[in-house]
Amino acid sequence: MGRPWAEPGQVVGLLGGSFDPPHAGHVHLTREALKRLGLDQVWWLVSPGNPIKAHAPAPLAARMAACRTLMQHPRVHITDLEARFGTRATADTLAALQRAYPRVRFVWLMGADNLAGFHTWDRWPEIMARVPVAVFARPGQRLRALTSPAARRFKAARVAPAAAHAVGLIPPPAWVYLDMPMRSESSSALRAAQGQLRPPHSAEPAAGI
Repeated sequence: MGRPWAEPGQVVGLLGGSFDPPHAGHVHLTREALKRLGLDQVWWLVSPGNPIKAHAPAPLAARMAACRTLMQHPRVHITDLEARFGTRATADTLAALQRAYPRVRFVWLMGADNLAGFHTWDRWPEIMARVPVAVFARPGQRLRALTSPAARRFKAARVAPAAAHAVGLIPPPAWVYLDMPMRSESSSALRAAQGQLRPPHSAEPAAGI
């Protein structure tokens, strides 16, 4: 599969992670992002691995296939761009995307649980400086997310939910927190329920935690 195509000026949402396995929560967030953020497309960035986790993920090809089976929408593309770019840290992946697509606008998509721990990501202020960020509610995470170090540091850059449809056009740093009907699925919980274990793995942080 080659690189996805985007027209100059389009706004593309980026949902990064190991997707190990992908689940209905990923689909729900993606559809909400398309509906509420004025996005032309959403690209899932299926990472080669997420090295800050305790175990290595399933093979990339298997996760890509599972994502394509689960997420079927004409404006959503399942990509292995991180593997193609040879990047692991989100900041590096974004830099590579902006070099490859200099006339495309990107919005980073993540759940509120990610915002709560965003300050632990590699060069996280650089991520905020590169692209607008849209944060979607997750069960039990609102207070942790909105009082997190990242939320406090970039308090002045927070965009009102009423302006979420144009967040991709706002120069970064800019971020919006959006409530939505919540789903409780998580990849880690699904793996635990299936009794899956991965061999130990370590390296730099991957895009999307």
